[in-house]
Amino acid sequence: MNYTKEQILERCNQFTKNTLMETLKIEYIDAGEDFLTAKMPVNPAVHQPMGLLHGGASVALAESVGSAASFFFIDPKEQEVRGIEISANHLKSIREGYVFGTARIIHKGRSIHLWEIKITDEEGNLISLCKLTNMVLDRKKS
Repeated sequence: MNYTKEQILERCNQFTKNTLMETLKIEYIDAGEDFLTAKMPVNPAVHQPMGLLHGGASVALAESVGSAASFFFIDPKEQEVRGIEISANHLKSIREGYVFGTARIIHKGRSIHLWEIKITDEEGNLISLCKLTNMVLDRKKS
């Protein structure tokens, strides 16, 4: 990555405007050479009917952070990222507080990025374990 931590976080938080990430109140909070972390509040807006964090909200957090992380390994003028597969194992439930999604690169190829995203609670307990595959595409010339 050729960006500072501050540049990464500012850019990620900027491009969430008017998106699902803004609706879910996802905020990017930490970044490093091989990871990106975002947090999301757990409240009734992301609950399923039993009052627990909805698995779909967890997956939305995972795909958001993994896709954003891939963006920093490409040339955005020439390439773009598309999520092509995501899997999730929901291991623990949570009713309130925050969850944190941390994406760590497993494979960084020219055309495929593979990420592991761990979603944890405020105490560091593992809530969900996700795997995201992103495809890197050349931008179409107009």
